Amino acid sequence: MLRSQVRRQVLAPLTQLRRVFFSAGTSVSYSGATASPDRHFMVEYLVNTCGFSADDASKVSKSLPRFRSTEMPEAVLGFFRSQGLDDANVRKLITWKPQLLGWDVETNLAPKFKFLRDMGLSESDIIGIVRLHPIVIGFSRENALLSRFKVWESLFGSREILLKNLRRRWFFSSNIETVVRPNMNFLRDECGIPEEQISLVLKTRPSFIVQKPDSLRALVDRVEGIGIPRGSGMFIWILSVLHGVSREKFEAQVKLMNSFGWSYSDFIAAMKKHPRFLWLSTEILQRKMEFLVKDVGITPSDISKRPVFLAFSLEKRLIPRFHVMEILKSEGLWTSQKKLSTFFSSPGPNFLQKYVLPYKDKLPKLLEVL
Repeated sequence: MLRSQVRRQVLAPLTQLRRVFFSAGTSVSYSGATASPDRHFMVEYLVNTCGFSADDASKVSKSLPRFRSTEMPEAVLGFFRSQGLDDANVRKLITWKPQLLGWDVETNLAPKFKFLRDMGLSESDIIGIVRLHPIVIGFSRENALLSRFKVWESLFGSREILLKNLRRRWFFSSNIETVVRPNMNFLRDECGIPEEQISLVLKTRPSFIVQKPDSLRALVDRVEGIGIPRGSGMFIWILSVLHGVSREKFEAQVKLMNSFGWSYSDFIAAMKKHPRFLWLSTEILQRKMEFLVKDVGITPSDISKRPVFLAFSLEKRLIPRFHVMEILKSEGLWTSQKKLSTFFSSPGPNFLQKYVLPYKDKLPKLLEVL
């Protein structure tokens, strides 16, 4: 209905409307109300140039600056499109910050995109970042944006890793001064964890450092409470893993492994060696334990001593390699002296070279089960 009302009120072609509703000049002035002097024209303008619905255009127009002409908004729209942004992305940007249509391209917008290109980002990377994080357009290139990149590059120790994380939702939303720095200082100064070790963790789990400082302190207390001292070399790794594991899930896993004969000390010892098994659901953890114990014949005690078994995919590694082992046994090519930990943990090429390729002519089905 609003669209029809707008079109009845704005009958002249868009080019004529510009002369009717805008005086000469290219500057932009702002008032306390920040409303366009003629919202009907701006609604129609947004509908025709950006593909807004009439309702959405009406909402956006309420926050627009007072334009004297369309030269500046047209320059902004042209610039965004020249950077590879389609109409959907342009609409998202304008909806997020309607005032962008009054920004100077050369002063406010072009430097941001140049900065991102100079960081080594491709056009598709930049489009993805701007689409997910329109706030990047609002950063000061010289200050907030540049300092954020420097801090994260320092934490990751690599620009390559930095670039991989730019699209993560927490990257631009996390506060460096009130969250990231206090967390780093706490881990380094109060927990005694070397910054190099923290950086190693952040390379694989960077979101760990953007949790609220109070939450991080509570997590440290939790890890100490289950028997891992701050001085342990695995302390930071267990912190990062338990950051994603609720108390309820942890207790359910302890109970499950107890049903297989693990004591609480067995569980903690296994966690110290390979804490990532805690990320498994209790259902998957149970399936893996049942397979390893009942089918492969590994004792629960041996699994607690080598919890890396639990890290392997059941369908993609454990079961296929178990079938290889069965075939080798049936042909008398497997001896009990072979170490199962090596058998299951060997990298793919090494596994093929040692256990499959030497028998490929005699036992072609080895390749079929992998």
